[in-house]
Amino acid sequence: MAELIAFFSRGDENYVNGEIKILDIGNTEVAAGIIQKFTGADLFQIEPQQAYSKDYNECIAQAQADQKRNARPELAVYPENLEPYDVIYLGYPNYWGTMPMAVFTFLEHYDFAGKTIRPFCTHEGSGLGGSVADIRKLCPGAEVETALAIRGGSACRSEGDIKNWLKIRRR
Repeated sequence: MAELIAFFSRGDENYVNGEIKILDIGNTEVAAGIIQKFTGADLFQIEPQQAYSKDYNECIAQAQADQKRNARPELAVYPENLEPYDVIYLGYPNYWGTMPMAVFTFLEHYDFAGKTIRPFCTHEGSGLGGSVADIRKLCPGAEVETALAIRGGSACRSEGDIKNWLKIRRR
């Protein structure tokens, strides 16, 4: 059973524990790396062709505008084929109550019927928002398992939570 960790993450200026901080590696990428450590799954970073601003306030304004337009930003690259993968760990930060619109683009590009999706989300207090419902809507025929919400500022200390989540099956 082949597994893939597909994730959207953004370094640069981020809101972390009530402050704007510069991150070399985004929180979701940190979590994806921990998942890879435990699973050995392949990694794929979902990146829009046109990156969001490095400035936090500009980035959130761009992300909100994308969401209001229901945009589907083109991705820089796409995996050639998801056929070999049975399980997709799908990671993203919570942007305005759901996933970044580039993740919508990724999900709409492939047929996930018969696949298992295990969502994980980083946030600074807003949890999963409506992201799991959005994944279910975008991926009919996929089994969407219990999602994991990770406080972004704690991503580097989330090994225990991730390890426990990896053992949980859909409820």
